[in-house]
Amino acid sequence: MSILALDAEGLYLELLTGVRAFFRPNMHLIGVTSGGAWLAERLQRDLSLSGPHGVISSALHRDDYAHRGMTVAAQTQIPFEVNNANIILLDDVLFTGRTIRAVINELFDFGRPASIKLAVLVDRGGRELPIQADVCAARIVLPANQSLSLARCEAGVFSFNVKAR
Repeated sequence: MSILALDAEGLYLELLTGVRAFFRPNMHLIGVTSGGAWLAERLQRDLSLSGPHGVISSALHRDDYAHRGMTVAAQTQIPFEVNNANIILLDDVLFTGRTIRAVINELFDFGRPASIKLAVLVDRGGRELPIQADVCAARIVLPANQSLSLARCEAGVFSFNVKAR
C-alpha cells in the first residue's frame, strides 16, 4: 500500500471495527502520546464509553532517553485503577516495538493489569522486539529513513505525516 493511499479516517473506521469486536464492558482505553491518545479519545466517544481514557508516555522508560530527552507532551495520566484492569493500549504507528515496550514498563509503574491488548492504526514492520498488535487497521512497508505519524486538525480529522528521519 503506498503512503498516498493511506486514508487516516478510513483506517480509523477499520480500527474502530476491530476494537469493537473484542471490547468488553470492563476494559479501559489508554493511548500513547500523542497519536494513540487521540485515537483513545475518539474511540472513547465512538464506543459511547463512560469514564475517562488514559494517556501514557514512553519518555521515562525509553532505551534512547539520553538521546531524545523529555518532551512537553510526555505526561502520563491514568484516571483509573490499573491493578487487575483489562486495558486496550492504542498507538498510531507500530514500528520497532520499543515505544510499546517502554509504555508497558510505564504502565506497570502504576500497577499490574489483568491483560493488555494492543491496537494500532498502522503496522509498518521493522520490528526489533517481539511485539505485535492484536488489532491493526493497515500494514505497510516504509523505508527505514522515513517516519510516519498521525496528525489531527482542529476539527479532529485524522491524516498522516511522512518525514525523512
